[in-house]
Amino acid sequence: MRRPPTLVVALAAATGLLLAGCGDPGSGGGETEAPAATGAAGETACEPVAGEQLVVLEDDQELQNADNIIPAFNAAAVAANPGIVELLDTVSAALDTETLIGLNKSVDIDRQTSSDVAGQFVEAEGLAADGSTGTGNLVVGAANFSESATLAEIYAAVLRSGGFTVEVRTVGNRETYLPALQDGTLTVVPEYAATLADFLNARINGAEAESVASGDVDATVAALAPLAEQSQLAVGAASAAQDQNAFAVTTAFAEEYGVTTLSDLAEACAGGLTLAGPAECPERPFCQVGLEETYGLTFTEFRSYDFGLIGAAVRDGEAALGLVLSSDGSLATS
Repeated sequence: MRRPPTLVVALAAATGLLLAGCGDPGSGGGETEAPAATGAAGETACEPVAGEQLVVLEDDQELQNADNIIPAFNAAAVAANPGIVELLDTVSAALDTETLIGLNKSVDIDRQTSSDVAGQFVEAEGLAADGSTGTGNLVVGAANFSESATLAEIYAAVLRSGGFTVEVRTVGNRETYLPALQDGTLTVVPEYAATLADFLNARINGAEAESVASGDVDATVAALAPLAEQSQLAVGAASAAQDQNAFAVTTAFAEEYGVTTLSDLAEACAGGLTLAGPAECPERPFCQVGLEETYGLTFTEFRSYDFGLIGAAVRDGEAALGLVLSSDGSLATS
């Protein structure tokens, strides 16, 4: 089961980020929620093109914050067993967004178990340790959605190969598992760089503190590291895999209009297009507002859907562009 979207720049009340500013899914089923907008005379308006396969357009101007998968450790556990960071950094090196989509497809669509998928991945990528790295008991925490569970199982398999005895424990949302990570009940949890950085920043510097995350993963991790240290945590290397807001069209639409990036879309569809998203999208800086201000996109119509129905609306040709999660298993091409 995939995590639900939330109002904050983070995952569901505590798992990894999600709708970063787009809000909870709306309750509508496709009704128009915003007044039509029109482009300048003579500019091309792009009609939806139905198709079975979706493709995410590159966020080439970095509207979204970099929510790359990153292992977050209890700092004392790292001091006692520094090799655990090196072991899980090999996992980060093997993960990119396409790979993460495939892992999620295997669990969410093909209905394999997270532990089976994790075992297959570790074997296929050759991630098992060559020899013993350490001994002792470790606990890998997982948030209560399938992506986190699969990543936790991957972490556990690699740590076991290094000589550790490892338990995987599902602990719920971030408000629940972060204290357990800080006090050492948990050893490590798969996290999301931008979401964790802003979550810790708000806790340390106040709810009104300016965001320290950005679309630059290196800068985001550089901001995260000292916040983690102040919170009795440590972080490993960030992977290339991202689970964050993304905007998708059908492959048929992308081919017809010749677009691969959101900047391409703004140029090709200067006369406007239809956007599908949660009900709050027209007011959110990481959704319609951000698309208009960062990319100069024009929308002739906004259509509100429950989050889980947005992809189907784009596939069915009800909207040209839709908000999705970048690691959604339904984005897999095979």
